[in-house]
Amino acid sequence: LKQVFNKDKTFRPKRKFEPGTQRFELHKRAQASLNSGVDLKAAVQLPNGEDLNDWVAVHVVDFFNRINLIYGTICEFCTEKTCPVMSGGPKYEYRWQDDMKYKKPTALPAPQYMNLLMDWIELQINNESVFPTNVGKSKEVLK
Repeated sequence: LKQVFNKDKTFRPKRKFEPGTQRFELHKRAQASLNSGVDLKAAVQLPNGEDLNDWVAVHVVDFFNRINLIYGTICEFCTEKTCPVMSGGPKYEYRWQDDMKYKKPTALPAPQYMNLLMDWIELQINNESVFPTNVGKSKEVLK
């Protein structure tokens, strides 16, 4: 179990919403609608009286958690040797740039690219100025 939660691994524990908070209630609503066989367009529609930015934040975090779980199931098969390039098929190659260590778009093995990407997303999700934890105080994410 120690290896699963190792910071250097790509699998990360799910980000949770504080029980009893409005975001937790929105999360439960989102989960219920996604698990009920409802039309996806209706499932992500903003509930009456809810803040759009809070609703989007809940879905972004849920999406991150799901992608993280999916990637966690395949990462052992994609090594730097078996996946030397981060690509989207033969036509597309993804390159990493973060303006810190990688100042120019840089070709990386897929596992290294995914680690950097998941770390970057996690930083965004945990950044209070992007995803405030207080409901109703969300920065205008959608403009």
